[in-house]
Amino acid sequence: MLEAASEVFAERGFHGATVEEICERAGFTRGAFYSNFSSKDDLVVELSRRHSEALVDRIRRASKGAHTTADDLLRDVFAALADDSRSQERWLVLTTEFTLHAIRDADARRAWATQQHRVRDELVAVVDEAVARQGLALPMPTELFVRAAIALAQGSMAQRLIEPRSLRVGELERTVLPILLGLGGRATASSVQ
Repeated sequence: MLEAASEVFAERGFHGATVEEICERAGFTRGAFYSNFSSKDDLVVELSRRHSEALVDRIRRASKGAHTTADDLLRDVFAALADDSRSQERWLVLTTEFTLHAIRDADARRAWATQQHRVRDELVAVVDEAVARQGLALPMPTELFVRAAIALAQGSMAQRLIEPRSLRVGELERTVLPILLGLGGRATASSVQ
């Protein structure tokens, strides 16, 4: 059901996709859908949970590799994130649509805020572990760093979708995140590409 929903959302958007289309694509009945999810909102939140678990796992694995420098750490994390840029772009489109829906719908907003908080907490733990392993100290609270990194990644991706030749995948992140990590001139865009 989740795979079918991902496909239908990618093709039709959150509002354009119907429960009937999702069920038809998955080969399930509406009853099967509603025995697992109360609405499309619940389905998107579950997709987000699974998507974020996979993302956090990739970041965690990349950050636990053998790194002699912070530059090495960043290079491996960026490589792990760039693995599925097309999938990330489709995901951004869906989550942007759902975010707009959640802004207007109180129940969706609460569920989405809870999911976003969960993802940030997981990323904060990963960043704290990686920073400690490298003997670094962030120049800001970790949660603010994570919020900035998420905003930077999503904003960069949105810019690439609107202006495809404006930025290379990860270019903004490779340039700005070392600065946010407090590495200043030690890590440059070219040294972590």
